[in-house]
Amino acid sequence: MSELLLRSLEASAIFLLAALGETTNQRSGVLNVGLEGVMLFGGTLGFIVAQTAGDHGLGLAAGVAVGALLGLVHAFVSVTLRGDQVVSGMGLWILSFGLTTYIGNPYTGPLGMERISTIGGLSPFPYLAVALVCVAWFVLFRTGLGLAIRSVGENPAAAAASGINVALTRYGCTLVGGALGGLAGAAYTLSYNPVWNYNFLGGWGFVSLALVFFAMWNPWILLVGSVLFGTMWQLSLSPELVLPGVFSRYVWRAVPFVTTILILTIISTPWFRTRWGLAKPEALGLPYPSD
Repeated sequence: MSELLLRSLEASAIFLLAALGETTNQRSGVLNVGLEGVMLFGGTLGFIVAQTAGDHGLGLAAGVAVGALLGLVHAFVSVTLRGDQVVSGMGLWILSFGLTTYIGNPYTGPLGMERISTIGGLSPFPYLAVALVCVAWFVLFRTGLGLAIRSVGENPAAAAASGINVALTRYGCTLVGGALGGLAGAAYTLSYNPVWNYNFLGGWGFVSLALVFFAMWNPWILLVGSVLFGTMWQLSLSPELVLPGVFSRYVWRAVPFVTTILILTIISTPWFRTRWGLAKPEALGLPYPSD
């Protein structure tokens, strides 16, 4: 059971890092549905660099760097070109399937390095994720910068009138969001499951994206949701540890995805929008004309 708990927390950290980055994006009004692709790139480049250099730190840095670069590309299309943010994100996702397969194929197999050192049985990523939740909440709700980010996400015209640079704010948030997505991908391939294979994530990015809506753009609710989904995901891999003989393994594997679809369905209903929809950034997904 303790092994299940530890693995669940490791999985939760990856969901949390990716979703925290996407929350930062969306608080500024930029939607990135290509989060799965950003994580694929971060995980693949991180894996290759770590294996080639024999250094986990360089692998993590590569994952963060490529995630930030993709965030920059998404910001350029979404903010500067005022393109459709969904189309841009889908483009990143589709590109990731082909390009990471081509780049990573020669490295298919285990990482072949010692596991990252643990603290209390956990890698550094769960601790880092929780620390970043504290930082994100403080910055978003207790600082002038956070007020500027939320203003840009709610009403960019009013934010611009008060002297806030809308484009620069959105660029910065999308860059941070991409970097955290890349870090989440690298944490997956360097620590959680250090084996590279084609499409190794299998939907983690989409679950993280759904978590942002589930958490209503609040870092603390995001933390709770990530633990919930991380536990659910780990249980789907080893259901016999808790409910031996109840349903087949394949039914359990579908549970996280079915839950994700259920949540997305609920939050799209008029009932949810009426009761909880006020939490959604008003200008989410909308380009600002003066960007």
